[in-house]
Amino acid sequence: MTDLAKLEEDTLRQIDEAADEAALEAVRLSSLGKKGAISALLATLGKMSPEERKTEGAKINALKDKAAEAIA
Repeated sequence: MTDLAKLEEDTLRQIDEAADEAALEAVRLSSLGKKGAISALLATLGKMSPEERKTEGAKINALKDKAAEAIA
């Protein structure tokens, strides 16, 4: 399992297990917040080659969108 797939699995599991709004907000911050795991992955795109950036960026953005939709 890739790191991205594991991050997706963990994030979605945490969202499902969130018992209340505070827990859901904590998951949102830990994944999508300024210092969140998904945000950290997005920050690494600048160090990648243009080819990698295109493929990895699409995957990371899809994960970000999926997590945001699950939280909403």
